[in-house]
Amino acid sequence: MNKWSKSMLLFSFVWVAACVTINVYFPAAEVENAAKEFVEDVLQEQPTNDDDQSNLLDETFMRQLAVNMNPINWFIGTAQAQNQANIDLSSPAITALKNKMIERMNAGLRGYLDSGVVGFTRDGLVEAVDVSQLGLKERQSIKKLVADENRDRDALYREMAVANNHPEWEAQIRDAFVKQWIDQAKSGWLYQAADGQWVKK
Repeated sequence: MNKWSKSMLLFSFVWVAACVTINVYFPAAEVENAAKEFVEDVLQEQPTNDDDQSNLLDETFMRQLAVNMNPINWFIGTAQAQNQANIDLSSPAITALKNKMIERMNAGLRGYLDSGVVGFTRDGLVEAVDVSQLGLKERQSIKKLVADENRDRDALYREMAVANNHPEWEAQIRDAFVKQWIDQAKSGWLYQAADGQWVKK
């Protein structure tokens, strides 16, 4: 093999390696935005009646319409689409998990977060931190509530990676959610710091 052939072979390997790197890069900013949106939806306190719900939907629609109708965003959107990954949150499995988590949050989990019984862990789950104030029957209920929530959270991180055709992203997706659960926690809620200690926000 002559010098020219060796150079071409080396160039080919470098080019292939570069392509592989480009195709598998982790879109951290896009995943963080997707996690932020998801967590906002789950933690948002739901309206108490149909009129409030209708008003909320109207406001959401008008905000999105304003963004879509702005000509500047047409060009920005096109440029971003060429350079950013489109993180899909719309798979049936992800939607089903979100709905269950919203229902669970409104059915009692929020109250346990408010009272300091439950906190957000450093690995994107929830944990019963202090059940001393609960009776035996309620302790059993909170145990099931925590187990159900953690099962769905684990499934969410896995499904988001799979739905976006990169199962290897699961750990990084989980990390993005860890940040959002803590960032969006209400004042007074407990979360687990990186050293494992429980902290009140």
